[in-house]
Amino acid sequence: MRQSTHRIGLIGNDLDGSLSPSLHQAEAHALGLTRYNYERIDLQNQPDADLGHVLCEALAQGFTGFNVTHPHKQAIMRHLDEISPDAAAIGAVNTVVLQRGRLVGHNTDRSGFLAGLRRGLSPEAQRGTVTLFGAGGAGSAVGAALMDFGVADLQIIDTDLGRLTQLQKLLNTSLRPGQTVSTGTPEQARQWISASHGVVNATPLGMEGIGGAPFDTSWLTGTQWVADVVYRPVITELLHAAQNVGGATVKGTEMLVEQAADTFALLVGTTPDRQRMRASLELLLAAV
Repeated sequence: MRQSTHRIGLIGNDLDGSLSPSLHQAEAHALGLTRYNYERIDLQNQPDADLGHVLCEALAQGFTGFNVTHPHKQAIMRHLDEISPDAAAIGAVNTVVLQRGRLVGHNTDRSGFLAGLRRGLSPEAQRGTVTLFGAGGAGSAVGAALMDFGVADLQIIDTDLGRLTQLQKLLNTSLRPGQTVSTGTPEQARQWISASHGVVNATPLGMEGIGGAPFDTSWLTGTQWVADVVYRPVITELLHAAQNVGGATVKGTEMLVEQAADTFALLVGTTPDRQRMRASLELLLAAV
């Protein structure tokens, strides 16, 4: 029998601006789930928070599942009872499901970003070489999604060499024939972007309150398609620059809706209406 009471917690830092709680609540209301609550568990003021203790406390308070966001998608894994293959393959978890008293980690960022690419780009979009900025929790999922999308040569840039090495190792285990993954530093960005068919930002740069872009946007030529995981603002500095030179773009809202729908299905056991969730997100964005 499907569980009828749901209390979902969003674990992350600085969550005041997150639209996920309202987006999930709106869909639950539309589905007639009257005993559904999606709440923030903001650890911004707890820089050394013990995630294991956070989970135990939340479960004692009646939480039935979790979303996990920046910067805890990788650190949360050691505190779970089981990791699904989709999350283990990329070393990051963004969804935790309580199953028979066990905490099971999943990753819907990968499927969400892939679905967003397919919605936002034409089937003829070039997939030869793509440069990805960010090798953290979001970057891991995005990198795997880009390989699923059929990218032949994925180039990943990050300032953390340890994260780069780890992500390259993870992605190399599931490459298709002809696919390669290489890593580099910001000093290589200009050269790599000039030869890329696509550029993706999987860093927090561009968010409201942070701003900026992961590289000098004057390097874009209009021949690259550009995608961003940031959804507030909807048109980031990076996307604005890409549009100004005529490049195709994929907004972070595409990924947000798709991963939210996949997460909702995992946590609730009910298939949400994705088109209705897109409409809900538009209303939420218009109100802020």
